[in-house]
Amino acid sequence: MQKILDENYYDFIIDNSMIPRYSTGDNITLLNDAHSLLHISRSMMDVCDIGRTPYYAFPSVYTLASSASDEISANKTVDHYSDYNLLGQCTLVGIVDTGIDYQHPAFRNADGSTRIVSLWDQTDQSGVSPGSFTYGTEYSKQQINAALLSNDTLSLVPTVDPIGHGTAIASIISGSIDSKNSFSGIAPYSELVVVKLKEAKKNLRNVFVIPDDELCYQESDIILGIRYLVEEAKKMERPIVICIAMGTSQGNHDGQGVMSQYLVSLLNLSGINISIAAGDEGNRGRHYIGSIDSAPFGTEFQLNISDNDKKLSMEIWPSIPGRPAIQIISPDRMITYKIEPSFNECIKIAFNQGLVWVNNIVFEEETGGQLILIRFDQAEPGLWTFRLDSTENQPFYFNSWLPSGNLISDQTYFINASPDTTITNPGNSINSLTSSAYNQFDGTILVQSGRGYTSNGLVKPDIAAPGYQISCALPQNRYGTMTGTGAAAAQAAGGIALIMEWTLCKGNSTSLTGKQINRMIVRGASRSSSYLYPNNVWGYGQLDINGLINRLINIL
Repeated sequence: MQKILDENYYDFIIDNSMIPRYSTGDNITLLNDAHSLLHISRSMMDVCDIGRTPYYAFPSVYTLASSASDEISANKTVDHYSDYNLLGQCTLVGIVDTGIDYQHPAFRNADGSTRIVSLWDQTDQSGVSPGSFTYGTEYSKQQINAALLSNDTLSLVPTVDPIGHGTAIASIISGSIDSKNSFSGIAPYSELVVVKLKEAKKNLRNVFVIPDDELCYQESDIILGIRYLVEEAKKMERPIVICIAMGTSQGNHDGQGVMSQYLVSLLNLSGINISIAAGDEGNRGRHYIGSIDSAPFGTEFQLNISDNDKKLSMEIWPSIPGRPAIQIISPDRMITYKIEPSFNECIKIAFNQGLVWVNNIVFEEETGGQLILIRFDQAEPGLWTFRLDSTENQPFYFNSWLPSGNLISDQTYFINASPDTTITNPGNSINSLTSSAYNQFDGTILVQSGRGYTSNGLVKPDIAAPGYQISCALPQNRYGTMTGTGAAAAQAAGGIALIMEWTLCKGNSTSLTGKQINRMIVRGASRSSSYLYPNNVWGYGQLDINGLINRLINIL
């Protein structure tokens, strides 16, 4: 078994400069030009492996943005540009998600052949892995077409999308025109490159105390998926827009980190762009911000833990120079001693039948800041209190986040939570196009839509895109709707495909980078006189691909 699949091995993210020090010949998986995975075997694995190994070395855990349903909507959000024949021709759409129902009419040409040029299923170990990648199975356009002509389709290409999320996202961007069902994607003549992600390793779930039955994905697999999409586009010499309709609340929400660094490097290349969901964490009570500016430089805040959530974690990111110690008070008023900042200490505390682990990391190596990581197993339900006291007798502020998506229930939340700074990573990355979601029928922002700014004050989201009951394809030849910022990011990705067609494919501007296209979209956004821009809800305004393309046609 490949070590990247083997549960006896951790996957640690390392800088490529460290490869000569650690490589034994088969324990390194290249992620990209800057980072790799180091596969390390541990005979005994436990939660305090964070401490023995730095926090940043563990891949973050991602959850899906947006939910799909069978509900049908007459929604039509972005017109096709038939006057200019803009339907996404020559462009590629990259999907890194839960997979795709390749048999669906939404991904087939009028003659029944596929519009998918290649598909990497990371979960399928039965066939040949793509190129330099060491796991999963790649299926070509020719193999998919052969399967579609067969009476036993899934025996030839046995990849499906039981979740349906990837199918929905792909169809919003690139779905074929289906007049009978009044459906079309925004760029229906584009072609697709698809990655079906494997789920996060159990050992990674365990170290972050994530329930075994909750769906989540591993940052490193997503990075490898994106690299595959980019390499396929380069081989075909075609522009690609990649949609990331998932995210994580781990990290300091400052646009840094391994994933963000990679995306920033790609956005500086011609013909590659990335559309990212802002996340659906805005109204879920999962962010708390505190500010302490007077002596004695201490404060308390509270978290309600539901009886449904036995396993969970939380992160506290204090600012310089406060360097706080922490005490934890359980619902039945048990209180810990004051846990001081340290470099690698992991404190294990018993609370009745449950356990709590605390890492008060004085110097988190990736950011250079302080991180207090708290993990619960068999958490006692009720109101937990956290007391922070500056060890430097200095003022400080802090942000605290709970896990994203389905990893906890909505009955676990901070008291006096803040909806701000709730954009999930990598939506905080600079130069990417991060979309919040609004209801295109009444013009209001969706309450669940993630809000900016980043923790270090950068403007995010970039724009707001339609995200309420967006028509989409669902597995088993069904159609339905999707709501949330994942749907909004797909809308934006479709718009990017049309811009790429007009500029890169039609020769009107042949060297545009993703960064440049995103600046054009931000400049061309529609703005209301009711708001000041940019702001942390709408960014620079509403996505207006119609208006932007009209201006481009008049200029170029």
